[in-house]
Amino acid sequence: MTDAEQHKTALRNVAILVLAQAVIGAQMPMLFVIGGLAGNSLASNPCLATLPISLIVFGSMTTAPWISPLMQKRGRKLGFVIGALGGALGAGVAAYAVFSGSFALLLVGSYLSGIYMSAQGFYRFAATDAASEDFRPKAISYVMAGGLFSAVIGPQLNKQVMDYSAIPFLGSYLAIVVLNLLGMFIFFALKSGTQQKETPQEAATPARTRLEMLKTPRIAVAVICAMVSYSLMNLVMTSTPLAVMGCGFTQNDANDIVSVHVLAMFLPSFVTGHLIAKFGHEKIVATGLVILAGAGVVALSGVSLSNFFIALALLGFGWNFGFIGATSMLASAHAPNERGAVQGMNDLLVFGCVTVASLASGGLMNCSGGNPVEGWHAVNYAMVPFLILAGGALLWMTLRPKSLA
Repeated sequence: MTDAEQHKTALRNVAILVLAQAVIGAQMPMLFVIGGLAGNSLASNPCLATLPISLIVFGSMTTAPWISPLMQKRGRKLGFVIGALGGALGAGVAAYAVFSGSFALLLVGSYLSGIYMSAQGFYRFAATDAASEDFRPKAISYVMAGGLFSAVIGPQLNKQVMDYSAIPFLGSYLAIVVLNLLGMFIFFALKSGTQQKETPQEAATPARTRLEMLKTPRIAVAVICAMVSYSLMNLVMTSTPLAVMGCGFTQNDANDIVSVHVLAMFLPSFVTGHLIAKFGHEKIVATGLVILAGAGVVALSGVSLSNFFIALALLGFGWNFGFIGATSMLASAHAPNERGAVQGMNDLLVFGCVTVASLASGGLMNCSGGNPVEGWHAVNYAMVPFLILAGGALLWMTLRPKSLA
């Protein structure tokens, strides 16, 4: 295959993955709105309200180590179809859970939904498979931009179906089943191809172990920054619907705020790849961490609707720069034959931390203060040590000689 044909394949795959992000990805903002609210209505202890969201992320964490090697061996298409089927099954079980009033079943359904979340996480890596080195950060960025459409489709669809039935949230979960079953056919249009060709020396060199890869400063820092960016975004976003309603606003207000947040997560993606190519991974990741800190400052300064909107918008922008920058950094730091291992390890660690963050979110929000405002403040103060960790790691790598990075 010529370079021109390979680039054409890369563009085709990016377009397909953008469509998948828009259509099937619409379930993610829906799940993050209804997960905490459904948990709050079914859990016997309000501290466990966000446990369904934690189980989604935990499902993603435990799926990543096997679905990534499977995709390297059998192709992305199979992995993405398995993800969609897992999402459909999870939403179906959750629908029955809210119908029967079972918190335990809601947790089972949430875990199964994590299979989809894990597969969706690899869309960004699939975009690089056929991409040249120059096009790689742009390909990641464009695919992530597909989430811009899901940010509109998901919350707006949720508004229409959330109260479709007298049973709260049943309509939302059934709509998610449909999104997965119809959307999985998108992946049949994907084509295989890779620009990351092994040199004879690389082919003769065995892939490093996961521990060896984690000892590589560039890989370690990329993983740390991805973990912190995603975990802090999840920590704050998970509590947002509970905080919004706890401060006297409505479910529709919560949907609108989450919609603005998800728009902010993906809108910068049209330029993030270009900015990475121009300024480098380190500066873009650092910018993301600063914006995440700004989100916390705005959230702590008041609990009006405008504070929620601005804080969640900044949270989305910060996640975009931090997470896409770290993803692109990771993609440039390993050999082609290490792809499955390093990507699976990355998402295991990232979503492991996100699981802890989403679980901690409910505890901080509902059980760390005497009222919703104190809980919301606790959530945002919790960002500080992790921002220091990521910023310190990034600074450490930047100050090292390039030959050692």
